Amino acid sequence: MEVVQAINPDSPRVRFGAEMRRLREAAELSQAAVAARLGCTQTQVSRLEKANRTPSRSDAERLDLLFGASEGVSFAQLYERIVAQPGGPSWFRSWAEEIEPSLLVLRSWDPLLVPGLLQTEAYARHIFLMEPRATSEEVEQRVEARMRRQRILDRAQPPLVSVLFDAGVLRRRVGGPEVMSEQLDRLLEIAAHPSVFIQVVNPDCLPGMAGPFMIAKLPHGQPDVISSDAPAQAQITADPDIVAAIWERYEAIRLWAYPERESLKIIEEVRREWT
Repeated sequence: MEVVQAINPDSPRVRFGAEMRRLREAAELSQAAVAARLGCTQTQVSRLEKANRTPSRSDAERLDLLFGASEGVSFAQLYERIVAQPGGPSWFRSWAEEIEPSLLVLRSWDPLLVPGLLQTEAYARHIFLMEPRATSEEVEQRVEARMRRQRILDRAQPPLVSVLFDAGVLRRRVGGPEVMSEQLDRLLEIAAHPSVFIQVVNPDCLPGMAGPFMIAKLPHGQPDVISSDAPAQAQITADPDIVAAIWERYEAIRLWAYPERESLKIIEEVRREWT
């Protein structure tokens, strides 16, 4: 069964979907007919109208071509309002809103930081505070967005989450001893979750130095989707060649991972160093 993220009824994304459905019905067009014009599937059109999918710039431009300026509605302007919303960059919201709510398995690697799904509020706040030109309001909005993402672990049927991170992450000072102590306590606590598996990776693992990434396994036989990180913008794709390359790198990194029981002992030992 598809799990849909709760959506603010006043959000621009909801308005986009509502206007799309209203104009489609006024033009007496089926969802399949609109899908053909957008170059997508009927299911994707349905998800757009229900605000379960974030529209792309291309979606907005094609809808404006299809419906013109009907009753003053501009899908391009609605799209700009969507991507201008706070809480994180637009490219990542597409992952957080479309991929994470329905994924079955999430595998991740991070050579520098504790992965976002396992971060404490204080740890996340100090990371965002270090962002160039970050305002206090932007920091709090991004912290709130990160904490909301973690709710997928509270689902009745949570996804399996397999986390790999470099051993140096445990000693990388983020915010000070108190923040680090709390963060490592959080790792030990979440490791008891039946669907979360944490492994520390030997710092000599060179294949992991290329950067962090996530691999999402989706329901209904959909292809795997990856998000590979970069300072300005992540790459989110289901391209088979790219996904295969990330899978190969993941397996190469996993060869350097300590077993889970040993990983938790390492976390406990470093936790005492921060006391």
